[in-house]
Amino acid sequence: MAIALRFAARSDLGLGPKPRNEDSGYAGPNLLVLADGMGGHAAGDVASSMIVGELAPLDDEDVSADQAIPLLEDALRTANAKLTKAMRENSDLSGMGSTTIVMLRTGNKLAMAHIGDSRAFMLRGDTFAQITKDHSFVQQLVDEGRISREEASSHPQRSVVTRVMTGQPDDEPDTSLREAKVGDRFLLCSDGLSDFVGSDVIEEILREARTPDEAADRCIEVALKASTRDNVTVIVADVVSADGDEPPPTVAQVVGAASNRLRSRTRAIPTSPAEKAAALSREATGRVESSNGSAGLELAEDRRRSRRGKVLRRTAGGLVIAAILAGGAYAAWAWTQKQFYVAADNGNVAIFRGVSQDLGPLKLSHVESPSDVLVAELPADVQTSVGNTIPVKDLADAQLKVEVLRVQALRCRLMALSGTPCGSTPVPTPVPTLTATPTPSATSSATSSVAAKAKGSARPTSGATTSRAGTP
Repeated sequence: MAIALRFAARSDLGLGPKPRNEDSGYAGPNLLVLADGMGGHAAGDVASSMIVGELAPLDDEDVSADQAIPLLEDALRTANAKLTKAMRENSDLSGMGSTTIVMLRTGNKLAMAHIGDSRAFMLRGDTFAQITKDHSFVQQLVDEGRISREEASSHPQRSVVTRVMTGQPDDEPDTSLREAKVGDRFLLCSDGLSDFVGSDVIEEILREARTPDEAADRCIEVALKASTRDNVTVIVADVVSADGDEPPPTVAQVVGAASNRLRSRTRAIPTSPAEKAAALSREATGRVESSNGSAGLELAEDRRRSRRGKVLRRTAGGLVIAAILAGGAYAAWAWTQKQFYVAADNGNVAIFRGVSQDLGPLKLSHVESPSDVLVAELPADVQTSVGNTIPVKDLADAQLKVEVLRVQALRCRLMALSGTPCGSTPVPTPVPTLTATPTPSATSSATSSVAAKAKGSARPTSGATTSRAGTP
């Protein structure tokens, strides 16, 4: 029986501090692509958009099963080379990168390539399974038997990735070829969903939703209710009979950064496959665009959440000061002395006890533990993050983050010896957090393969960066 795909793509800015959507998604009759970008100022969205733009023409290819995986690998190598070229030509893009999941239909099979920690799930009958394996620090701990899968789902370093598209020659994806059966339902998602919503809830949504559109909308809704601090993007695709009563869709959908960038670039008749897909997506979904060309639904959410985040942060700081002024001075001061953060002290990374605010002449923090990690040796994005202070959960978490910064500084020194820049993005994504502590056995590989990802977290005190020149 000949098969076809019925699909839906959705993306949302999320509730975190990111000022722009760095995810990109593409869903078409033969191709599904999801890319979660990272890298700081105007870079994550560029990386994910470039990858989607490079892969989108594959939707029009007539590919045999034995050609599909080599074709995907070649397209991803080309996309990676273009990332390298863009970073060389524009220093503001240094350190950018992106996760990528791509599925290409060939006959009754699906060829898949995957790199990073974005995930793909398959629902088939009574079986629901994750069909990708995260390229992450926490997954490595699971593989080594050091933590369980249950512990991995809430591990504070779960966003530390070990392999992504960064323009480096060793950025190789995992590939597979699987048979697709009528009735299968696939979900591709960024970690804005999988880090904040349990797999049991995701399974329930996929089982109960009648259509891919309903499932995709529900995934976004639940992620927002779970207070996702990251961009959240999902693609849902059903495998249907090509000869069914209802013809399968032929109009591709582009969402997230790729869609926004294409809209803002031109109003002329689109010519490239990606531009055509973006225009057709607007026609198919019937979404009203705002004055700057972005989908009204997404931008309305973006602006409201951005304002809400600023108000909440200002209110939290004000409450601490108000508590001190209101007569509970000692209790408030005692609370501050149980708080920690990582910041710069005379050119070195240091752990501070207290909160990074002063009340007139009264200082509410002091250096708890200095370090020999030089701020100047860190990637530019990370230097800015340290300058803005990095929030932590407790002293142990602070020590963990300092060790990750030490690994990043070492990596930058090694790169400097080979004449390779270590990232120079001047303004990183605000209010990030740090993650992983490489173990002695993993330290050597961390200096060459762990990459930095400017991401939020389910808890304001936990998140992730790695040596992908992002924000700790």
